[in-house]
Amino acid sequence: MFRPQVMCYAGGMTAKLLTDAMKRVETWPEAAQEELAGIALEIDAALQAGVYHATPEELAGIDRGLRAADAGRFAAPDDVAAAFAKHRPA
Repeated sequence: MFRPQVMCYAGGMTAKLLTDAMKRVETWPEAAQEELAGIALEIDAALQAGVYHATPEELAGIDRGLRAADAGRFAAPDDVAAAFAKHRPA
């Protein structure tokens, strides 16, 4: 199971830590790299304090979710609890 490590560092070390981390990221599987890139882009969008423009894929996902909600397709509370329990760190 992946458990992120907590790093304590001074502000001046940020660039070096980021550079070192990116070197390691280059060895990750493509799917993991894409996930990290997506997270970084979300952080960047939030920092820009501008208007967020969803991608066509995100808009399609929102539309699917709204259609499912309109049709009354919701997960039962027990199913949601089971999913969270399954993916929570021990």
